[in-house]
Amino acid sequence: MTSKPATLTVLVSGASGFIGSELVRQLEVDGHTVRRLVRSQPRTAEEFRWSPDSGEIDASALESVDAVVNLSGASTGRLPWTRGYKKQILASRVNSTGTLVRAIVAAKNPPAVLLNGSAVGIYGDRPGEKLTEKSVKGDGFLAEVVDRWESAARLETGTTRVVTFRTGVVVGQGGAFTPLLLLTKIGLGARFGTGAQNWPWISLHDEAAAIRHLLTSTLSGPVNLAGPTPATSNDVTSYLARRLHRWYIFAIPRRLITFLLRDAGRDLLLTSEDVAPDLLLADGFTFTHRTVRQAIDAAFGG
Repeated sequence: MTSKPATLTVLVSGASGFIGSELVRQLEVDGHTVRRLVRSQPRTAEEFRWSPDSGEIDASALESVDAVVNLSGASTGRLPWTRGYKKQILASRVNSTGTLVRAIVAAKNPPAVLLNGSAVGIYGDRPGEKLTEKSVKGDGFLAEVVDRWESAARLETGTTRVVTFRTGVVVGQGGAFTPLLLLTKIGLGARFGTGAQNWPWISLHDEAAAIRHLLTSTLSGPVNLAGPTPATSNDVTSYLARRLHRWYIFAIPRRLITFLLRDAGRDLLLTSEDVAPDLLLADGFTFTHRTVRQAIDAAFGG
């Protein structure tokens, strides 16, 4: 007879967001207790106020907590990336991470693990390369953001294990997938550039499940959260249009994308990153959705 896994108390920032909502759902199904960090007045005993922009947090939020999951950060799917919004993308990640790290350091009984959001954007445009957690940092705006984000998560002392989970494009009805979904729904789904660039992807279910896996893993440092089967940009956009029964007749040249969207176009649409989830697979994680088609089907009722 197998023993029931121990239940944990998990503090989550960004719990009401696209990924956070699914993570909280899965944690609660597993019987874990979820505490939420909120910016407004707490409404329940499991909500705790914080202000990451000013570095303030209710210290009692970390009392008797086993793990902290930080999902805070301004959406990269919001366009355009103005100069001011690019500053917000960076500050929202660095400030929230720094606030949590300082709170963990100050805690009398720090949590056993900090799982901090990160992104595959750290690798930059690397066509033809297989990218693992051992790959060096690339170039570009997102690469610089992620590098500073991960640096803010470093705990020089203490017993808290730190994981920075580098997430690919999360396939679902929200998050950074939203602009692509909206364009496709109105019949403007298109090939971006050549369409041959690799887009690292992961289903919303597997994103949350992988974070849950990391709660009790022994892994630390960067861990890639990307599906096990590579997919090109054209694989994603053409199948999404097919799944939603929409036209797929347009092709947007690379030059036009970079002219209209600048860094957002380059980093989100044109960058090629063949990201492998080596550590996650070696650690025994099993993907429910192994191909991007399965992920799209799951997101849209298939």
